[in-house]
Amino acid sequence: MWPGSERGSSRALEIIPTSQQNAGGSSQQETLADIEHISTIAGSLASIGSISHTQMRYQCTNDAGYDTEHTSLNSDFDEAELRRELLRDKWKLLFDMFDPEGFGEICVTEFLLALTSPEFLSQVPMNKRELLLERAKKAQTPTGPGYVTFQDFVNVMSGKRTRSFKCAVHHRDREVCSENDFQLVLNEPPLFRKMVHAVAMEILPEERDRKYYADRYTCCPPPFFIILVTVVELGFFVYHTMVTGEAAPRGPIPTDSMFIYRPDKRHEIWRFLCYMVLHAGWLHLGFNVAVQLLFGLPLEMVHGSTRIACIYFSGVLAGSLGTSIFDPEVFLVGASGGVYALLAAHLANVLLNYHQMRYGVVRLLHILVFVSFDFGFAIYARYAGEDVLLSSGAAEDVQQHHAATEAAVSFVAHLAGAVAGLTIGLLVLKSFEQKLHENLLWWIALGTYSALVVFAIAFNILHGFTLFNMRMEKVRVTETYFNDFQV
Repeated sequence: MWPGSERGSSRALEIIPTSQQNAGGSSQQETLADIEHISTIAGSLASIGSISHTQMRYQCTNDAGYDTEHTSLNSDFDEAELRRELLRDKWKLLFDMFDPEGFGEICVTEFLLALTSPEFLSQVPMNKRELLLERAKKAQTPTGPGYVTFQDFVNVMSGKRTRSFKCAVHHRDREVCSENDFQLVLNEPPLFRKMVHAVAMEILPEERDRKYYADRYTCCPPPFFIILVTVVELGFFVYHTMVTGEAAPRGPIPTDSMFIYRPDKRHEIWRFLCYMVLHAGWLHLGFNVAVQLLFGLPLEMVHGSTRIACIYFSGVLAGSLGTSIFDPEVFLVGASGGVYALLAAHLANVLLNYHQMRYGVVRLLHILVFVSFDFGFAIYARYAGEDVLLSSGAAEDVQQHHAATEAAVSFVAHLAGAVAGLTIGLLVLKSFEQKLHENLLWWIALGTYSALVVFAIAFNILHGFTLFNMRMEKVRVTETYFNDFQV
């Protein structure tokens, strides 16, 4: 007789038909074999935690037919991993009760209600509920995602990998030697990866976007637009420096160049864009190049060359159009319109993702202070030199002489470029948390920029016709006067 059958096999015998219980010796041996098989399965389940430890000890003591050589799982599976998987399945069932869509995440408001449900109160201990409540409050903050994922839920409920997970997050690029004391072997990333990480921290608002960008960015295609524009501007400056033999901080301006914007040649349309390749001295050029590389290059690395080129040229065009209306008598050189468009686009990027940006207020103040100093200097350079020329009476055409001899840059181009950068920045820059009101801002920005450009173009066309008619009228009056005088 199988040992312990009086106590341990009574439940197993209930599934055996009555005809087999009344059979002969061979039938009894088959029955005993079935009992041993059932007992072995029970022992295996007990070894992975599905049967209580009391039942497991009871069977190991009373079941002489229990074969440990055939039920050992150490050779094939990790017992601890299996227990974690079973625990994960248990919490998955509980989580899915409040996630019927199966998205793997529950919004904070619904999760807070779930914490007070009878299912949570009966299955989740109080200390775990407190940790889940803290996790939900953290997700509800302005910088939080607004939902609790299943992985967050499992991490809190298991409590096994909290330290290692935190270590892996904060030391992503390093090797963990010990989970107990967090001794780390520094594995410094290359310089390129450091630069990409710095760009991600500066431009991108969310941590997961930063990590994804830092891991996936390959510089293919490279940010060629800002580099190309910078090389072209440097090339033109070197060429004119070699021709004139002079490289001053301010001036001289190549007024005879076919690329400079001149109010008397506004009918030559290419001048409204090509003036950006000329600069009024190496100080003017150095500022524009520095801003292009410091602000434009990171923006291009994140948003692409097409978007940044659109912003840059819109600022250049807005600068010349604005100058032709509000300061119509001056010459215009330099890429200040495009540079201020990049600065304003960076400002738009901060405003779009203000709550998600790290140190958003500090970044905003840095941009405003930087722009204020440069804009104030542009106003001073524009009118201080003019006052000197007016007091000395150096030239009959004061504005033209001022543009030819002094390195003054019209401040209107700065303002117009900044307005273009803000509007076009709202249009083409990617917002990493799309909201409904941003659609309204998109249409407002598009309408504002389009209306200003159309008005400026119409003004220049009408102004050109007016000047032409005035000149023709002046010629006609002069001819009539001389004809009458001769008569």
